[in-house]
Amino acid sequence: MILLNFSHPLTTEQRSQVEQMTSQTLGRVIPVPVQFDSDQPFSPQIQTLLADIPLSAEQWQTESILIVPPSLNFITAVLLADLHGRMGYFPAIIRLRPVANANPPRFEAAEILNLQAVRDEARETRN
Repeated sequence: MILLNFSHPLTTEQRSQVEQMTSQTLGRVIPVPVQFDSDQPFSPQIQTLLADIPLSAEQWQTESILIVPPSLNFITAVLLADLHGRMGYFPAIIRLRPVANANPPRFEAAEILNLQAVRDEARETRN
C-alpha cells in the first residue's frame, strides 16, 4: 500500500496503527510537504503539488493508496476533488487524534475513513 502524507511525519507507532487498521503493509510512504501561498488560487498549487508525486497515471488508478490529508480544510477539499479525478474514486484517509492526557502532546491514528463508501452511502439518500 502507498501512503501519501500531506501532513506531519508519521511516527513508527502511527504507521503500525495504520497497518493494523488496514491489515496491509505500508510498502511506500511518500511525504508531500504542503506550503501554499494563500494569496494565490489553490487549484493550480494542488496540481503542481500532485505533479511532483512519483506516480504514473496507471498507478493513481490501480495502486492501493491511503492519504493523510493536510490540516487546512480548504487545501484538503481541493486535494480530494483533484484526487478523485486522477483515481476515479475518493481515496481513503487517515484521521489522527490527540492522545488523551499526553504530555507532550502526541497523536494516534484514530480511524481510516473510506470516503468512497461515505459517498456511495450518501448517494442512497438522494430523492
